[in-house]
Parts: sequence; structure tokens; C-alpha cells
Amino acid sequence: MADAISGIKIPDSKIAREAAELVRQHENEMLFNHSVRVFVFGAMKGIRQNLKFDSELLYVAALFHDLGLVDAYHTEAKRFEVDGADAAREFLKSHGIPEPKADLVWEAIALHTTRGIPQYMRPEIALTNAGVLVDVVGFGYDEYTPEQRDQVIAAFPRGDFKNEFIEIQTCSALKKPDTTFGTVNFDYIEYRDPTFRKPNACTLIHNTPWRS
Repeated sequence: MADAISGIKIPDSKIAREAAELVRQHENEMLFNHSVRVFVFGAMKGIRQNLKFDSELLYVAALFHDLGLVDAYHTEAKRFEVDGADAAREFLKSHGIPEPKADLVWEAIALHTTRGIPQYMRPEIALTNAGVLVDVVGFGYDEYTPEQRDQVIAAFPRGDFKNEFIEIQTCSALKKPDTTFGTVNFDYIEYRDPTFRKPNACTLIHNTPWRS
């Protein structure tokens, strides 16, 4: 991997290298490149906003944030975000990282698809979410210069990202549709099958055993 992209140095500690190696074992090139881009874009924003953040923790959060999409870390009942968050926390704790830091990474990954909340939380959480948003749906695209965007893509190419990413997210959502209720993940099911009806909160409330 490139040592630095547009002024952002890729962490090279033992933990960072081992995290990257673990994720590379299970993710395809598209997903791995996306994960590193999330770190770079997030770190760029953090520097631009003069935020104090732990670059290594942000890197691990970015690397693991989609690991729950792959078979080796897929569970039947948890949201894919939680699967990835659990894997990251276990990895960090096994490397002697204190629980508060491991929990911070867990929160960053678990909340990375949630809009409207992460930006008010600690920098590592906010920046993981920001990196995901710009790389996946283009939110904040114009906050980066064309040169910055080009350098990131040159180092970690997108390829056929849009189609491949939708496909892997859809496959994950279809395996456990109940976990998509109230989340952006339902959109992947609806995109594949417009006739699929998600649970409705009002219907759930009316169907409770309470009399009123």
C-alpha cells in the first residue's frame, strides 16, 4: 500500500499491519479498497476541521467497518454493522488495546450507516461515518479537491464499485431481512424486490398485546 495519500499517512504499526492483513484475507479487492478510502477521506476531513483523533483507531474502524458483510463474520441475527464491530473489538482486545479504545472503535463501526447522530460523537466515530458517506453516496464530495479525490482513487481504485457494492450489501440484507428494519439496509432489499414490504412501526404498535 502507498505510504501516504494526499498528505494522509497510512498507519504502519504492528496492529495496523495485522488488521489490514486480517481484513485482506476475507474481503475482496473492491471492499478492501473501499475500507482504506474511508480512512483516508475521514482523516482528511479530521485534519481539515482541526480535530484531534487517533489515526490508528480510525484506521482499524475503517478496515473492519464492512467485515460483517463477508461470510466468515456473518451472523444470523445481528446487523452486519454489529458483526464488524464485534470483530474489531475482539481483534483490538486480543492485541492488548484497553477496553475504552476498543469500545470506541466498536461504536464507530456499529454506527457507520446511521445518519444524523455520528457527527455529534467523538471524532473517530464521526470521521468513520463521514468517510463512508463520501465514498458510498457522495455526501461531502465537494469538500475534497479534485486532486485529493484523484490521488485517493489512484491509490485505491474504485473499479465497478457502485454495482459490486450494491450486490454485496443486497446479498447480506437478503440473508437476514429482519435486521434491516429501520435501517438503510432495507433499501438494498427493496431495490432488488420492489414488492417486498418492510415492517411498519405503526402496525407493530397496533399489534402489541397491550389494550391501548
